[in-house]
Amino acid sequence: MSSPGKEAVIETRALGKVYSPGTEAEVIALQAVDLRIGRGEFVAIMGPSGSGKSTLMNLIGCLDTPSSGQYLCDGVDVATLDAEERAALRLEKIGFVFQGFNLLPRMNALENVAMPMGYANVPREERLQRAREALASVGLAERAGHRPSELSGGQQQRVAIARALINRPPILLADEPTGALDTKTGEEILALFKRLQAEDHTVVLITHDPDVAAHCDRVFAMRDGELHEQEVAA
Repeated sequence: MSSPGKEAVIETRALGKVYSPGTEAEVIALQAVDLRIGRGEFVAIMGPSGSGKSTLMNLIGCLDTPSSGQYLCDGVDVATLDAEERAALRLEKIGFVFQGFNLLPRMNALENVAMPMGYANVPREERLQRAREALASVGLAERAGHRPSELSGGQQQRVAIARALINRPPILLADEPTGALDTKTGEEILALFKRLQAEDHTVVLITHDPDVAAHCDRVFAMRDGELHEQEVAA
């Protein structure tokens, strides 16, 4: 499952994940997944609940560790890193976008976007300046002072995308990012992802919706912990 001609930014080799191994409650969540995603690709991973797609996202996002196999994140073998180094890699290389936005209600849009840079020890003025630029890049410069409750669902998701971009990561992982949005707003968010792809971001979209997946260049289907690439209509 490779993308020829592009430098791999995500590469898994026989990646597996087993929960509660050796017990009666053992669950094989992921089975020998081989996946190669090139820099600047827009990829969808589809599957029903329990198929393993969220487990795969957690492994790609360095939120969990595999039971077997290998994962290279932008050329780095994640298994060679300790917990602190994995956290640093995650902060530098990966931005996360979730269905529920995950914005802090007491912070305004600017503060929500700037928040991840606090973990990276970026000076306050630089944090705020970069947050303003990130909000402008998603078309929300004029909403910087608004709290989440004062924003529409689509605007909240744009703030969440700006926050994911703030540390300038090469990889964006989006988990059902249009699931809480109406169709028109969802289309706008998908168009924004396409624009980010054109700027050389690698976007991996987790979805159960074939209409959403149709916006992507490559589509993978997960079932029972196994991953298969699907044909994409021209």
